[in-house]
Amino acid sequence: MTSTSLFAHKQGTGSDTIVLLHGFGGSHSVWTEIGFQLASEAGIIAYDLPGHGASLKVEGARSPKQIAGAILADIVERDVDRIHLVGHSMGGAVATLMALSAPERFASLTLLAPGGYGEEIDAPLLRRFAKASQVDEIRACLAAMSGPGHIVSEQAVADAETMRAYPGQKEKLAEIVKAITRGGRQGIIPAELVAGLAMPVAVVWGVLDSILPVSQADNLPEHFDLHLVPVAGHMLTDEVPSLIVELLRGILRNQASSSISTFESR
Repeated sequence: MTSTSLFAHKQGTGSDTIVLLHGFGGSHSVWTEIGFQLASEAGIIAYDLPGHGASLKVEGARSPKQIAGAILADIVERDVDRIHLVGHSMGGAVATLMALSAPERFASLTLLAPGGYGEEIDAPLLRRFAKASQVDEIRACLAAMSGPGHIVSEQAVADAETMRAYPGQKEKLAEIVKAITRGGRQGIIPAELVAGLAMPVAVVWGVLDSILPVSQADNLPEHFDLHLVPVAGHMLTDEVPSLIVELLRGILRNQASSSISTFESR
């Protein structure tokens, strides 16, 4: 049930590729609905991050920087072009680090309540989520991370339960959350490096986010395209999947238009 290889779920066709990186305690399954809706417009690669699910035994799972290196190496091996990189929460920090490390590989960057943009983080709730294995506790954690009134989907609960069935998964999550919330704070990606990202960058943040407060969006560079969601919390892939789909469709259309304009100007 475990593997030392990095796992990625692939689907879809197209000249563009969308790479999806989930957040802490998740898996590739959090993208199921989003990937299904976009599969006719682009190739989709949804990873299990190192230390999660089918990538549980992959080396380099203790920090976003190590995870970024592992996924970037896998992308290089796949030799795909026109990559639109998408990351949620911890996956957003990983995506940012990947874009900083190899900007020439990515056509765009989309960050959903990304980690690494401010010190504040709800470490106690993440530790609770790391320990959760029973359905009721998993649902309670997901609800606490969502906006008030959001009904957590049964699919989200089932996906989290399935992921935690891997032997050693809860122990690995405890190890990861300890590493990313030292002293109850998260590490910050240097603002001057982030400001240098030249590819189009879109950011979605729930105004009612209890894990990574929306005030961290104040630190974003002015050229980032920020979308604030008034009624959403942190679990954007479950709370507003349709918004994410439409945003990515717009990015794909803009990329296609840009490519045509560039060709016509030659």
